[in-house]
Amino acid sequence: MFYTVGEIAKKLNIPPSTLRYYDKEGLLPFVERSSGGIRMFSDRDFESLSVIECLKKAGMSIKDIKLFMEWCEKGDSTIPERLAMFRRQREQVLSQITQLKETLEILDYKEWYYETAQKAGTCDIHETLTPSDIHERFRSIQQKLQQKSAGE
Repeated sequence: MFYTVGEIAKKLNIPPSTLRYYDKEGLLPFVERSSGGIRMFSDRDFESLSVIECLKKAGMSIKDIKLFMEWCEKGDSTIPERLAMFRRQREQVLSQITQLKETLEILDYKEWYYETAQKAGTCDIHETLTPSDIHERFRSIQQKLQQKSAGE
């Protein structure tokens, strides 16, 4: 079964313009065209497009995704390069996850901070709180933020 740009874009939940851009950038060498030049996507293309979307979401550049697609076209001789690429990208994603978790901790702390201030009617409440008044989960975050503001 074949799909148009609009149909496959809908399946992938991306705008059709994204697929046209990918094609223009050379990421879709596998896509067949009708005699009228219309792109025709197959079920097999859906898997390749899903991988491209995954790599894009993982922060990989268009240049590197294009290289990956070229390696795929070359066949099994490029398996080691593709594996190494995925391992590098995986490490980058794990690093991003760690950074996002730290960001989320600060956001959670600041949410607690302003909820506490709102209940008291002032941010000055935090000047009078003892460590036991602060939820254990937020103590270390507060200390890190205070150390950073003090220039340590």
